[in-house]
Amino acid sequence: MNLLLKGARVIDPASKIDSIEDVLVEDGKIADCGPSVKAPPDITVLDLTGLIITPGLIDMHVHLREPGLEYKETIASGCQAAVAGGFTSIACMPNTSPVNDNRSITEFIRRKAAEANLANVYPVGAISMHSEGKQLTEFWDLKEAGIVALSDDGNPVMDAALMRRALEYACSLDLPVIQHCEDKNLSTGGLMNEGYWATVLGLPGIPAIAEDVMVARDILMAEYTKTRVHIAHVSTAGAVRLIRDAKKRGINVTGETAPHYFTLTDESLQNYDTHYKVSPPLRGEADVAAIKEGLADGTLDAIACDHAPHGRTDKEVEFEYAANGISGLETSLGLSLNLVHEGVLTWPQLIAAMSCHPARILNLSKGSLACGADADITVIDPELPWTIDTKAFHSRGKNSPFSGRLVKGRAVLTIVGGKIQYDGRKQR
Repeated sequence: MNLLLKGARVIDPASKIDSIEDVLVEDGKIADCGPSVKAPPDITVLDLTGLIITPGLIDMHVHLREPGLEYKETIASGCQAAVAGGFTSIACMPNTSPVNDNRSITEFIRRKAAEANLANVYPVGAISMHSEGKQLTEFWDLKEAGIVALSDDGNPVMDAALMRRALEYACSLDLPVIQHCEDKNLSTGGLMNEGYWATVLGLPGIPAIAEDVMVARDILMAEYTKTRVHIAHVSTAGAVRLIRDAKKRGINVTGETAPHYFTLTDESLQNYDTHYKVSPPLRGEADVAAIKEGLADGTLDAIACDHAPHGRTDKEVEFEYAANGISGLETSLGLSLNLVHEGVLTWPQLIAAMSCHPARILNLSKGSLACGADADITVIDPELPWTIDTKAFHSRGKNSPFSGRLVKGRAVLTIVGGKIQYDGRKQR
């Protein structure tokens, strides 16, 4: 489909563009971008006055559950949720059943994504076999099959020697290592953030130091091996400080956080609502402030929603037994836009954290509206008020603490490879 998108504010941090321009899409590529692009004959013209055009949003940390856990999510339903949330590309974690620790699982994921034909799906391979932290997977074989990064997801690599070998092996293949930073010796048995509310609720706590210690270790490992490491879903002020200091010293470390870590605190758990149970846990107000500061000054590179869909039976149980996670692809942009409304981030800063920065970390040729780039485009209505309704989610996972929350700003058009995959303009 050939399109001319007219009259919108174009924000492309990768090309340092922030102005009213037209965008021409031909044969799945960006053909032209400028103040007054002439419409070729027989082309579909979309008047997007008052809206914002950005490079297709990228979420580098989602869980698609297939194979093995299709009652929570399938690749097709996850991709539908992605495009409905404004995401043209997603990177899926390896904690499927079986774990994505070999070529056949990676190829299966890519095949199912191609069949869905909605969003670009980039598999993340496991660091260790079965994500058990004992034996490295075949990194080269996984890369050849199509992975873009390595991670044991919610299973932190506790063995420092194994982590060293993983960093060195991955570096030789130019693959980023994504680490869930948690010292299990400090967190085992914990159910929420250690602090006032854990004491009031009588729930065992997970101290912030459990995250901070592992962040410090992996930064030192990256420095020693002269490799790079990416810290997933940063939740503590200490982790932000460590990453900031490491960057100042020239260490190749990047970090991401999720919308719930700059939107909610552990006070939200006072009614024992399992929808607020996540890993790492929701922290305190000082941590939320530090997360926002880390995004504002560039310490934290990316916003990733950590999309974790679950069935009702996974959440509607006693707090101790409830699964961790929030179904986040369809709420991520709306919640993140609060950072712009609050003056924490500028529009270009937010879009960079959700497009070109994840693309850079994962070595993807995405996140730009430059001529010749893939026509992956997100169109946002910045003033559209809407109420989050989990019943309307495209994802199979309806588990979200944000149901009923009023937010402002939403993706109304998602274009992947020049094809309109989601059109919500009728909601305006």
